[in-house]
Amino acid sequence: MSSRYARLREIEQLDPHTDYVEINRLMTLYEFPWDVNQALSFALFRTYAVPTIGKLLAETGEFTERVQKRYDDTGLILEAVLEHGFQGTGTDAIRRMNQMHRSYPISNGDLLYTLSTFVVSPIRWMDAYGWRPFSETEKVASANYYRELGRHMGIKGIPDTWQEFCTIHDEYERAHLAFDPGGRAVADSTLALLCTFPPNDKAPAALIDAFSRSLMDAPLREAFRYPAPPRWFQALSRGALRARGRLLRRFPVRTRPHFVKDSPNIRSYPNGYDVRQLGTFPRGCPVPHDTYSDRVNSSPVTPSAT
Repeated sequence: MSSRYARLREIEQLDPHTDYVEINRLMTLYEFPWDVNQALSFALFRTYAVPTIGKLLAETGEFTERVQKRYDDTGLILEAVLEHGFQGTGTDAIRRMNQMHRSYPISNGDLLYTLSTFVVSPIRWMDAYGWRPFSETEKVASANYYRELGRHMGIKGIPDTWQEFCTIHDEYERAHLAFDPGGRAVADSTLALLCTFPPNDKAPAALIDAFSRSLMDAPLREAFRYPAPPRWFQALSRGALRARGRLLRRFPVRTRPHFVKDSPNIRSYPNGYDVRQLGTFPRGCPVPHDTYSDRVNSSPVTPSAT
């Protein structure tokens, strides 16, 4: 498999309505590992600008006092579902996510918006900075994958198409993006953590912070009350990412998967981890482990707090 577009040809042979897990694995682990990880990180970052989300995350203290562990747990839980699908270890990861969500009064609207960011942000990131944009097959597979994840989370009103995910995403942001001190605190902690990741840790923190703010759109910056970097710096930052994308077109196709768990940015579990023990247990485990797998595979799990 030597051609840069060989993986795309493989993906186009699959059915996005039935093979969406495999297509997302190929996209995330082989075709765009760095880009998808960046896009999903920014997707979660956007949610902090919704006051009901940002305030809650700040009140738990998990995203301000233990931000490295929260970053690691989020990435590892989501990757476990991607790697194993909606059974086995993937089911364990979904159970952990649902246990944490059930412990707080999270509205269905906030859950649906967060789910939409996972579909919309990677599409728009690849349009702007990727070495190629997502194909229609990949967009459809992404929407189907996250719709299935949302079903297992008990989210209501999940749309059928990636275009409808975009509509929900944009309408929710127009109605809800606003400043909240808690959301700003969580955003500040996240940006500070970003400055510690290699190779960012070799550059001045102020430079990495300005670069990150350059990639934010104006409504997002305004919701956090972040100052906009100079226009020339924004153009330089975005241009550097576009140049990276053009350079990658000359690279051979990746033949080995690139997992988040192997990234040097994941630092909380040097001796390994059990996905069932990731995250927090604010109210203990509310779901019997021996029956959950059967129930989650036969019907959606509805969060108790919506």
